[in-house]
Amino acid sequence: PIWRTRRPVIVVLHKKSAQIQHHYYRYMVVTPGGSEQETHVLLGQQDHIMQGGTTSNEDLEVSSVMAWEDPYWQQHLHHEPSNASMVSMENSNTQKRYLASLPYRTLDISIAEGKVIVDPDIPQWNGIAMDCWNSGDDASFRSYLIREAINEENRKVNARKGMNIDDSQHDSGTPPVFQTEQRIFFVCYHLPVVVVKDESSGEWKASWSESLMAKTEGSKVVSTYNAHWVGTVSPHPPIQSQEDKEQVTSLLAEMNCIPLYLDGNLIDSHYNGFCKQVLWPAFHNIDLLDLAKEKLVGWDQSKLESWWQAYQQVNRLFAQVMIELVRINDIIWVHDYHLSLLPQFLQELEMAKAGRVMTRKVFFLHIPFPTSQIFRELECGEAILQGILHANVVGFHAFDHARHFLNAAKRILGLDYESMVGGLIGVHFQGKTVLVTMSNVSIEPRMADAVLTLPSVDAGYNQLKSKHGSRMIIGGLDIGQRLSGVSLKLLAFERLLHDYSSWQSRVVMVQRVLLPNSRQSDEANTVRELRCIVKRIQDSFGPQVIEYMEMAGSSMPVDQRLALWKASDVLMLTPIREGLNHWPMEYIYTRKEPSPPGVVITSEFSAVSSILNGALRVNPFDVQMTVTTMDKALSMSMPEREGRRYRDIDFVSTCPSAKWTQNVLRDLRESVIRQPTEKSSSSSTPGTPIPGRKELIDSTAAYLGRESSLAFTEINASDVKKAFDASSRRVLIFDFNGTIVIKEPPGKYLKREILGTSGNKPPPEVIEALTDLCADPKNTVYVVSGDSSENVVNAIGHIPGLGLAASNGGHFSPPAPAGARRTWQTFDLGVDWDAVKRVALPVLSKYTARSNGSFVKLTHLSIGWSYYSCDPEWGSLQASHLVLELENELRAFDVRFVTLKGVVEIVPRKLNKGLLVKKVLRENDLIHDEGTDFILCCGDDISDEKMFTSVFSYIAEMGDEQNAKPIPPVVGSDPSIQDIPMSTPHIRDPMYCYTVAVGKKPSHASSWVNDAQAVAELLVILSKGEQETLASQSWGHTSPSSLFE
Repeated sequence: PIWRTRRPVIVVLHKKSAQIQHHYYRYMVVTPGGSEQETHVLLGQQDHIMQGGTTSNEDLEVSSVMAWEDPYWQQHLHHEPSNASMVSMENSNTQKRYLASLPYRTLDISIAEGKVIVDPDIPQWNGIAMDCWNSGDDASFRSYLIREAINEENRKVNARKGMNIDDSQHDSGTPPVFQTEQRIFFVCYHLPVVVVKDESSGEWKASWSESLMAKTEGSKVVSTYNAHWVGTVSPHPPIQSQEDKEQVTSLLAEMNCIPLYLDGNLIDSHYNGFCKQVLWPAFHNIDLLDLAKEKLVGWDQSKLESWWQAYQQVNRLFAQVMIELVRINDIIWVHDYHLSLLPQFLQELEMAKAGRVMTRKVFFLHIPFPTSQIFRELECGEAILQGILHANVVGFHAFDHARHFLNAAKRILGLDYESMVGGLIGVHFQGKTVLVTMSNVSIEPRMADAVLTLPSVDAGYNQLKSKHGSRMIIGGLDIGQRLSGVSLKLLAFERLLHDYSSWQSRVVMVQRVLLPNSRQSDEANTVRELRCIVKRIQDSFGPQVIEYMEMAGSSMPVDQRLALWKASDVLMLTPIREGLNHWPMEYIYTRKEPSPPGVVITSEFSAVSSILNGALRVNPFDVQMTVTTMDKALSMSMPEREGRRYRDIDFVSTCPSAKWTQNVLRDLRESVIRQPTEKSSSSSTPGTPIPGRKELIDSTAAYLGRESSLAFTEINASDVKKAFDASSRRVLIFDFNGTIVIKEPPGKYLKREILGTSGNKPPPEVIEALTDLCADPKNTVYVVSGDSSENVVNAIGHIPGLGLAASNGGHFSPPAPAGARRTWQTFDLGVDWDAVKRVALPVLSKYTARSNGSFVKLTHLSIGWSYYSCDPEWGSLQASHLVLELENELRAFDVRFVTLKGVVEIVPRKLNKGLLVKKVLRENDLIHDEGTDFILCCGDDISDEKMFTSVFSYIAEMGDEQNAKPIPPVVGSDPSIQDIPMSTPHIRDPMYCYTVAVGKKPSHASSWVNDAQAVAELLVILSKGEQETLASQSWGHTSPSSLFE
């Protein structure tokens, strides 16, 4: 049989320098309601034809796609899944990738003539070119075969360059290679180095510190990447002269370290002030009200503003240094809370320098993240969240910390997140998906082995053992600040000696307290309390039961630390709040075989408690439970000790910082693969990155994605104005919220982002432009909204000659002259709306009663339940249950449920904005004999997509009333135009049609603008032609300004 499309295919001619536009297309077999048996009859048992996809028709119903063309399927088997396996993977990511790479056909169109260029090799039937189903010899496949040959060569080149990572490399933990000589910058406030000056020789010397960020011997990351470190440096003694600075800089350059030298006052305000007195306690879940009440901890409310300014200044200084260093595709890894604004500041500089995002960014937080209730107490909390979210990957050491971050992003910024394939979590932020990952890291086994061979370790061990004789040792090493929980530990030890008197002569606690001097008041208060408790214990039970010592600095020398671990039978750490502490892992490794195993007691509030399976967990505030656990640890049998060590020794021994770095970089690679680049298009397949112009394309999906991206261009206002002036009968249709009304930015409450435009009015220049456009008799102008008619009328109902539509186009008012009373009409969509209300409203009232802040919103053709003022999580939970209950109650009615962000709507199944678009266009042709020759349709969200597709449907139906789809009848319409023809015989040539999406995103529109401000400027140009007033906007980067026909 010979088949033709039911309606013509409409192709938008994009203005390019070339004279020919390539139209790419594929064929599919669709049998609505057909059975699988019918499919096999149709295909003649061709089992290699792909089955099981879906396509959506104009009525929002889904029809089964029974077969796809793939005449070259045998050639694809070496790099595509077999068709047999694809049948069982319907809607899977693998299937999507397969479908995106299916062969395509090509027609060449002459831009100058607006006609298909006839290929003499294509057979004709009654003057019409024909394609043969699944025939690989068809001339229309010629371009595909040429492109596929190029793709094959590019695959070989890319493989040689190391751009593709095979599965074995990926699984083995080898870091991903983005390109040859990939550079990575580790950016941290403190460089992971120790710089000292030899007093005798006067020479500066530098070495790597124990930090996670330090370069480690044998690291695959360092051997694979060109690694650099950027941060401040604190030499000892402090730098006194320019000569010292030059020597230190030169010395660190040999280690690939780039130091920053900050002013002393700036350091004090940034680090000692904002970081240590504001962020550090807040991130550890300390209420700011507690800080304000306890003035001894260093809190000073009056300094907050200057501290915040210093924090921003330091982050900007780091960004300015980085922008001079980075190149395209470099990786920037930002460490910790000192530099949380750096990802955003650096991206802003990249956009200013290159017009695009130049680098891939990781932000990793090494301390806890607070609950949203604590975090929102920070005035700058919103800015910090946004700064962090400009990274591609945000990492944490514990899931609790990641969960708090996700909750803060949702409650403070109103951002959604979702679980993704591979166990990752994605946060949707500014049109991209930021991956949130949780990655654990252990100690450096090589360094520990080297230190254990030092004589000083054995000497320290022997000294502790000889001093305390046969007593069992409970070791402790903590920072002398109250969140370390040392006082709770000592109270538990005191209770142990009191309740279990047998231990008084058999145990000793060796407690070391470090004083880093970063929170002086806190440390002074804590030490004063500890000394009091220690004195009380020694007075009650004797000085031999506890050995207490205070040490200056933030860390104990590693040899002394390992000596303490070797000597301690039990390691006890009881922090109230803590990030990842490696000392328990170091303790386990120090006591590996053949040494006797030890026992770790750790707080359930620490990150390490979720990592170590063999540790005993305690709640430090429950003193009695802690005492019982201490007794259990001291009394534990050797087999149980060995079993607990066995649970953790593998992780502790095999997960050094290099492997942790590889894992995070793998997640970074996932973030790049899972979403298109900034050049992505509406037709790109999820998970298929769109290559840039200079990147080698090696797949059909990538090639078509790039072609579609290049075709989906920012609209050229000058071109639109020329077409507007050249036309005689125009229809202009605009969405309301987010298109001619600028949406409010997200704020601290979800409701600011959701439906934040309700009741707002367009800016004065838009009102004036709409008034001028409506006054021109050549124009028919409509504004379509999902809001109620009352709100739309209040906002723009006073504009004479403006058509209005509410309830997503279901309830509308045709243009009326000045002074005339508006009349409203409604589509009859075959639903008894009063009956729907009687069933739905009792259900909605039940959910409204239990969800504070929710309310029911009624329009002519919709019932909405709004929960955007509720608690976000509770509202989302109730909405999901509401939809299930309504589906059951309303199953007898022809309605559907639209679930938007913060709203559940019940609407007639047939209702969409496209119905009104078709009615307006058809009526315009009926009233005006010459026919429409200019259409402009703008919208910003998913409900506006039906407007775009209906515009093209209207054009396709021109001159073909037999195949045109009828629109529903209208209640309250003018009897004189009740019988609107379904198509018009007037086909204007040329015809100008612009469908415009507000914001670059997947869309059926043919072009896009940045935001509602750009729509406003376009309206001003059309109404007044004042392009010179819009000099700040750059229109049409990719299109020439000459008008084409």
